[in-house]
Amino acid sequence: MLTFDEKWAKVLACDATYDGLFYTAVKTTGIYCRPSCRSRKPKKENVDFYLTREEAETNGFRPCKRCQPEVEHAPHRALVQQVTAYLVNHYKQPIRLEQIAEHAQLSPFHLERTFTQATGETPRQLLERIRIDKAAYLLRTTDMSNLTVCYEVGFQTPSNFYRVFRQVKGCTPNTYRKGEDI
Repeated sequence: MLTFDEKWAKVLACDATYDGLFYTAVKTTGIYCRPSCRSRKPKKENVDFYLTREEAETNGFRPCKRCQPEVEHAPHRALVQQVTAYLVNHYKQPIRLEQIAEHAQLSPFHLERTFTQATGETPRQLLERIRIDKAAYLLRTTDMSNLTVCYEVGFQTPSNFYRVFRQVKGCTPNTYRKGEDI
């Protein structure tokens, strides 16, 4: 569901939320990393993205020694990956915690508590961040109106879209589109 540029933005931000959803492979070094790897960032033209570690290794890349993408780091990593993948693939739809919990085969209370402990944010906060990241991408790369972008990324009301956008990005959608104060 993520474009090359969206994945690249996650790599530049060292966003651990997307660890396990894709891997960054650097053609010039022959190494693949997690999106959250703190190593020096390669040139954009030297990067490929793979959905699995096996796919990266099949294409001749070896794991990074710094971020160790072949090693599971956290006990709840699988749950975080499962929930994040679900949210990335369904962000346009109205999603309730009960739906996410059903998908993960956990109670809503246990899911939210475990996810929040592992990531530092609730599933709702992650969903809003995914929607705002997608909205920011659309604002910069299309000429869609703010209202169209609002509904395209899954917000039900423009007021909520503007409130969450300002909260996440620190500016209004119009300001973001123009590239001011960012």
